[in-house]
Amino acid sequence: AGGGIVVPFPRPSTARPLRFHLKSIMASPTSQYELTQKIGPYLDRHLVFPLLEFIQLKKTFPENEVLQAKIELLQKTNMVDFAMDIYKNLNNTEEVPKDMTDRRTEVVKKLKSSQEGALPLVQFLSNANLVKQLRQDKAYNLQFLAEHKIGYEQIEALFEFAKFQFDCGNYSAAQEFLYHYRTLSTSNEKGFSALWGKFAADILMQDWETALEDMARLKDVIDAKNIFTPLNQLQQRVWLLHWSLFVFFNHENGRNAIIDLFFQDKYMNAIQTNAHHLLRYLAVAVVINKRRRNMLKDLIRVIQQESYTYSDPITEFLECLFVRYDFEGAQVKLRECEAVLKEDFFLNTVWEEFVENARLFIFETYCRIHQCIDIKMLAEKLNMDQEAAELWIVKLIRSAKLQAKIDSKAGTVIMGVQHAGIYENIIEKTRTLSFRTYELSSVMMRHSTFAEPARV
Repeated sequence: AGGGIVVPFPRPSTARPLRFHLKSIMASPTSQYELTQKIGPYLDRHLVFPLLEFIQLKKTFPENEVLQAKIELLQKTNMVDFAMDIYKNLNNTEEVPKDMTDRRTEVVKKLKSSQEGALPLVQFLSNANLVKQLRQDKAYNLQFLAEHKIGYEQIEALFEFAKFQFDCGNYSAAQEFLYHYRTLSTSNEKGFSALWGKFAADILMQDWETALEDMARLKDVIDAKNIFTPLNQLQQRVWLLHWSLFVFFNHENGRNAIIDLFFQDKYMNAIQTNAHHLLRYLAVAVVINKRRRNMLKDLIRVIQQESYTYSDPITEFLECLFVRYDFEGAQVKLRECEAVLKEDFFLNTVWEEFVENARLFIFETYCRIHQCIDIKMLAEKLNMDQEAAELWIVKLIRSAKLQAKIDSKAGTVIMGVQHAGIYENIIEKTRTLSFRTYELSSVMMRHSTFAEPARV
């Protein structure tokens, strides 16, 4: 980690990246594209655990390696009993190392002291009538709490108690206590740390609506000027990009949100600097989101720029189809895409949508550059009978608004000449002109303001 503000809770506080080892011979041909070990260092260790559960279920790696990775993951948490159970399972024994039993004794002791410190405020917060009297005004809240013999020490004790509960795996309690801490605390730095912690708890509770709201709050703080050093700001953005994957592929509007965030210049810069592997998730989001296909050219441009650093079947499929117009290669890569997506924690539920939309991409592109298409040939590529393929092509022609007709006797599709209208050409060439002009004028105004000498 670099300089600047240190975020003490949760994962972004750690100076060293989170490490766990999954290094044996790959269990399946697509394991080389498994991203858990690339994503893990940017996540809180509690967020990594669902990923390990997933690859254990999929048998991507040998089970003993995954179990050992879980133990390594849990070592610095308070989930000692869970770690003991995994150790017993891994080693087929009822005995556990002394350091584990000592750690359990230490956790129980700290739990009692943590509870005692936060107890006055926890009791206050359990009284709904008292909580209703709190306001957005923090000065008023502090005075009101003082009347109930609750001061700064108890508020900070609530933060430590919430952190302790989070490390114990009690995410519901942590989520609630961190919410109240942020409404009461006057420390911007700890309030920011609490927001990271609450965001993690939102995700682990699968409270996607609240998680999306907290993600937006984090983004606002990270993007604010004069708070972080440039390096620390870059790191914060990379963390946010990774954590947000949980939200984007579970929230109903996540497919739009990921495109909006990832294509912002500052966040795309973070991806191209430290997180090239996130291009997989952006590519899938663009392919399955029919309303955002206007972003396809920008996506292809970025994939081409970063192809020397990162590629996988998803990015290679798009390059085959839209850069090299290699339809045979695209079909091969599409089969690989299906296997990779099925073994990706975030994408395994959208693989069918991806494959369907990818096929549409293939045949829309094919129809635009060929005048006569053999339906039998298309049917073989689709693994469909000729009649079903003909119906599928009819739907494609209608949805893509192509000028075409089907000759059922000859078994062909005859394509008309596709001319883009003058208005379409103008819109395409000036699509971003207005926004770029606005950005340029804003920059020039700022520079002229700073450069203009004072007048007497």
